[in-house]
Amino acid sequence: MSRLFPAIAACALLLSLVSGCSHYRLGTSTPLPFATLYVAPTTLKILLPQAQAITTAQIRAAFLHDSRITLVNSPDAADAILEVEISDYRRDVATQRRDDTGLARKFTLNLITRCTLKDNRSGKTYFTHREVSVRRDAYTDSQLSLPSGTEVSGQLQAEFQTFPLLADALAGKVAHAVLDVW
Repeated sequence: MSRLFPAIAACALLLSLVSGCSHYRLGTSTPLPFATLYVAPTTLKILLPQAQAITTAQIRAAFLHDSRITLVNSPDAADAILEVEISDYRRDVATQRRDDTGLARKFTLNLITRCTLKDNRSGKTYFTHREVSVRRDAYTDSQLSLPSGTEVSGQLQAEFQTFPLLADALAGKVAHAVLDVW
């Protein structure tokens, strides 16, 4: 009997684990109320050159990676319309330079948007002005020299290179806001 007990206990444990996995469902269990989505071009409330094209492209790419909906190219063909408005863009000094505390070495870039998702068929609004924000760090360590010999900060170049990463992070959060259960 003493040899039989560990075998019975192991079988009971295995059966309890397998029975727990039998009801597992891969993916989300709630179906979306729409099958097609139109992503309107991003609108800007601030002056941020090139941001509209980059953010719109990244948001569309995020939805293309998910198979729960189909993107369409016109609002007339869509079941739902997503509107994204860039409402704020800030750079906060995160670290100062060691040799000059008046100059920044690292900035934290903050991109704040407001998203609205509407049902195109009934006019019902799923959510209005939902705030989605992301932040990334931009390092300005590289000093650039102009042909005249003047050294300039790498802030503009760092922001220019960081913005697509910021837009990609934003796109992921927007996709989760639209596709996950509200």
